[in-house]
Amino acid sequence: MFTGTLTADLLLGDVHSLKGKRAIVRPIVAELRRRFAVAAAEVGDQDLHRRVQVGVATVAGEAAQVTDVLDACERLLADRPEVTLLSTHRQLFGDEDQ
Repeated sequence: MFTGTLTADLLLGDVHSLKGKRAIVRPIVAELRRRFAVAAAEVGDQDLHRRVQVGVATVAGEAAQVTDVLDACERLLADRPEVTLLSTHRQLFGDEDQ
């Protein structure tokens, strides 16, 4: 079994409140969960209006499957017009790492 995580640092567009931020972030997180069957959540920068960190985690039998899913999640985030993908950080864990 392999587990992979992706943390994405995003810059939001024209957002002036935390309510406006939630209106953008919530659908993105929901789409990640729905399309890729991953665990996804806002994991950082909760108190900033224009920045957000989104975390994604997935589990699969093969490392390549984990990589493919995380690649697809990263592409989805990069392709969203309302956000700018600033950076990502990935980790991959196998059974021998635990």
